[in-house]
Amino acid sequence: MPNIKTAGIPLDQATRAAILIHGRGANAESILSLSKYLNLDDYALLAPEANGASWYPYSFMAPDEANQEALKKSLGIIKDAWNQISQAGISPENVVLIGFSQGACLSLEFAAQNAQKLGGVIAFTGGLIGEKVQSDKYSGDFGNTKIFIGSSEKDFHVPLSRINESETLLSRMGANVKLSIFKDSNHTIRQEEIDWVNGNIL
Repeated sequence: MPNIKTAGIPLDQATRAAILIHGRGANAESILSLSKYLNLDDYALLAPEANGASWYPYSFMAPDEANQEALKKSLGIIKDAWNQISQAGISPENVVLIGFSQGACLSLEFAAQNAQKLGGVIAFTGGLIGEKVQSDKYSGDFGNTKIFIGSSEKDFHVPLSRINESETLLSRMGANVKLSIFKDSNHTIRQEEIDWVNGNIL
């Protein structure tokens, strides 16, 4: 069974839920601590934990076969969290996906592979996964779901070119994408990003 930590309102009492996905080298507890800064008081929170603190071994833009097996397993773990929420009777438009770095990439990838009207997707430094962005991997319609992607314009791990490609594809799939690109080179979550997300998605 996948390791999924929970916090917030118990799932059987909640009307809204968030799946929080940690970055490489982190864990479920660390991403759950983000809830102190986000407007998630009335959400059930589910934070899956990656085996060995990594969702896939190589860069999210490595040749597809390099990450393929681990990525498939990781998407399956996110799906398990999704299924728990669904079985609790919470509809997709009341579910938000939130991730940082590797977790941000995974949140965008899972959302795009299962595109539908969601409560929102919040990607703190991330882009769609793959050596190239392949539109034939994705199907569905986001129905104007708000998707936030925030990053440095020169992030060491996530190039701006991939963020822009991701925005183009997600927008074409019916998402309302907000990019916040910062002049610094910090691999972090900024207060401005928190403020925008709290005011516009949560």
